Amino acid sequence: MKTTQFVLAALLGFFARSIPASAQNIQVDITPAHATNHFVPNQTLGAGVDRIAQEAIDKGLAQPALDQALSSGWQPVTYRQNTELAVEAWHWNPQGTWSDPSGSGKGYFTGSANPTESIRYSYGYSLPHRGFTRNDGTDNVGFSRITDGDPSSYWKSNPYLTQRFTGESDSLHPQWIVVDLAQLQQIDAMQLKWTDPFAIRYVVQYWTGDDPIKAPTRGIWQTFPGGTNAEGKGGLAILQLASAPLPVRFLRILMTESSNTCDSHGASDPRNCVGYAIDELYIGTTTADGQFHDVVRHTADQEQTTTYCSSVDPWHEPSDLHSTAQAQVGFDLFFTSGVTRGLPGMIPVALLYDTPDNAAAELTYLQKRGYPISYVEMGEEADGQYMLPEDYAALYVEWATALHRLNPNLKLGGPSFQGVNKDIEVWPDANGKVSWTARFLDYLKQHQRMNDLAFFSFEHYPYDPCRIPWGSLYDEPDLVNHIMQVWREDGVPANVPMFITEGNLSSASSETYMDLFSGLWLADYVGSFLNAGGNGLYYFHYLPLQMEHGCNDSPGTFGMFTVDADYKIQQPLAQFFVAQLINLEWAQPGSGEHRVFPAKGDVDDGAGHALVTAYALQRPDGQTALLIVNRDQHNSHQVHISFQDQTKQGAAWFAGAVQVLTFGSAQYHWQPAETRFMAHSEHAGERPVVTNTKGFADPDGPIKRTDTTAGKETSFELPAASVTVIRGKISEN
Repeated sequence: MKTTQFVLAALLGFFARSIPASAQNIQVDITPAHATNHFVPNQTLGAGVDRIAQEAIDKGLAQPALDQALSSGWQPVTYRQNTELAVEAWHWNPQGTWSDPSGSGKGYFTGSANPTESIRYSYGYSLPHRGFTRNDGTDNVGFSRITDGDPSSYWKSNPYLTQRFTGESDSLHPQWIVVDLAQLQQIDAMQLKWTDPFAIRYVVQYWTGDDPIKAPTRGIWQTFPGGTNAEGKGGLAILQLASAPLPVRFLRILMTESSNTCDSHGASDPRNCVGYAIDELYIGTTTADGQFHDVVRHTADQEQTTTYCSSVDPWHEPSDLHSTAQAQVGFDLFFTSGVTRGLPGMIPVALLYDTPDNAAAELTYLQKRGYPISYVEMGEEADGQYMLPEDYAALYVEWATALHRLNPNLKLGGPSFQGVNKDIEVWPDANGKVSWTARFLDYLKQHQRMNDLAFFSFEHYPYDPCRIPWGSLYDEPDLVNHIMQVWREDGVPANVPMFITEGNLSSASSETYMDLFSGLWLADYVGSFLNAGGNGLYYFHYLPLQMEHGCNDSPGTFGMFTVDADYKIQQPLAQFFVAQLINLEWAQPGSGEHRVFPAKGDVDDGAGHALVTAYALQRPDGQTALLIVNRDQHNSHQVHISFQDQTKQGAAWFAGAVQVLTFGSAQYHWQPAETRFMAHSEHAGERPVVTNTKGFADPDGPIKRTDTTAGKETSFELPAASVTVIRGKISEN
């Protein structure tokens, strides 16, 4: 019986392989009025350069590595600004002046606007008045000065969020400190050691929900019975918060009126005399004998009790430059190396931890050099730095005023959100509104400054690190479509372009980045973004980078290549080949306008997931090009492609000479990192351990190219797990 079943199964398998499956369909709507978008490749399909090791800058912006990166076809470049993520002040020009009139070299730094020596690198300086234990979006370095146990250090809020600079009451920009006690603690008392300037009016509150930072709408801030103070005197404030201990994990100090007394840096600079400053805080209980029992851990590292803050004063001094191992690319090197291809670049200004004078000096420098600039991105990931939208908007307006005074034609935008898949929510305002974007836009509208928003930017890292199954591929088109719809529903006007200024699979690298999966994702990401009306995207990261430890300690890289210890490129990765398909084969490189049309396949997995996605372009050379992704991991599919123009009768199809370019599992396979032991032989002795510690691709390309002749009945094979570009002329209806 078992033998009969085996033979029957074998025969069925033979017939399944022998009988060709009927072709499935991809339908493209080329009705002119139904075009979903139009774009110019050398303004739209770009890549980003970030803060990296100095050696990576030197090697990546030199030959032959630069030519290999450029051969991916990405066009414009965005300069990523990383010091904001590290809570640092950016010295975009190492040469400049400090604000302290004593000439001692400290205070607020303004880079020199006068070109002299070529700038090769620039650096970030840690902020000594920092209030974050850990910051979001970069390597965790530094610590909060609120629970560091050092009586000579203190947190201070950003002076540019005070009435002197915003022109509006400080109560409209309350500053705050949130303390995370790590677990529920019994709390009824606080000792708050203020320094100058201190809060005259403030409240101390506890959170009723789970986590006010990660889930700001699932809970409320409740003021302690003894937590209101309208006559703050500074110095050591001893607060009996409740008559009996309450179970508390998160506390907030919300400050609404300042003493406007000058901090330890003196009265010579008005920025020293506004905002709020806290030396140290102590939280716990008071026993019947009057003794206070503190539960806060005071230590000058990230083991301290965690604090978050609303803003940080960008005052600093030369000794706050702790390391030059990593650097921002110097502007002169950036614009003269060739990485921009001579195209206008998107450049940043630091905003969260900087000054408008430094931003204006930066733009003056670039203009004096004559470097072409497309857009100016204002700040970096304000949401990841926990900044409330009204505070970011107030700074945005101040910076926009300074920059547009310099050059009214500058195209400014932001806020460069972190890569999220849903609306960003914050603690509700007085009207109960929780949308970060909606409230940011409300502020601009209320101040008649919407004209200062020339574009809206966000990042796109759609998947959770370490948890990316193959089926995640099905989600990408919906994810990017959804988030763009969210921004529009929040109020981003239809005439304000949307840019994804940084994007890739997830915020942490892993071997998934080297796998074929990453290439298929990239094709769906680019195609669906353009189909949804996106105006520009920038792949991250352009220059070749070394492997780093990612998820589950597996090696990974954000780049398109593997490199050796000397940054010499060893081999291209999946995203390099797919980038070539997108930039060099699907789109026609250059300045010609392309039109995007909707395309839909009927191949699914039986559970409603599209296995085949397609994105259609009409190119300026008269050809129609389809970018097709077969997300079926193990099965190829035959597809018939038809075109429908509702202004004409009948369907059309590819006719005559057609190019088919394919990249799939037959062209590329990633061999994961592993350790293997050679077999032991009695005669050969112990064999050495053979270790593949970084993994490699075998095969590693090239793209398969086929010239064929197509007609009405032609079907095209889409290999399993592949990206295919089909390009040619279509018949007349």
